[in-house]
Amino acid sequence: MLFMNDNKKLCHNGEPVFQHTQQNFYMGAPILSENIYLAGTIPLLIMKDYKKYFILPASPEELYLALTNPTIIRLWTGEDAEMSTEPGSEFSLWEGSISGRNISFELNRKIVQQWYFGDQEEPSIVTIILHPHKFGTSVELKHTNIPDEEFEDIVE
Repeated sequence: MLFMNDNKKLCHNGEPVFQHTQQNFYMGAPILSENIYLAGTIPLLIMKDYKKYFILPASPEELYLALTNPTIIRLWTGEDAEMSTEPGSEFSLWEGSISGRNISFELNRKIVQQWYFGDQEEPSIVTIILHPHKFGTSVELKHTNIPDEEFEDIVE
């Protein structure tokens, strides 16, 4: 486990691994990377970000419907889906394996959601942007603040 000892050194299994300076702080918490913060002796919460681009042979309109219409989602997942394009509404996919809150929508162009991961304090935000492309649609997927233990399942 990583923790901050009394000498303000970051330790792993009792061994110092990081000496902080004023430049290593953001809003009072030591920074190890842009996604890792530590306060006092509280264990580190490691969060990761993921970004990927895809070219899919469908129009932005078709993909937007496939991502937002519960009937179409059920057709391609085989599972019931709770989904709405109403900002602030809750959603649930794959028997609750993915759930969260819809933040905003731009028709046929952009979807922004907060995904829930237990008692996580930092919001995990998923942004999907659809760009017309000569072969269909270029999909830009960005997912921030993914808990370390969930990262591999999310990116496969």
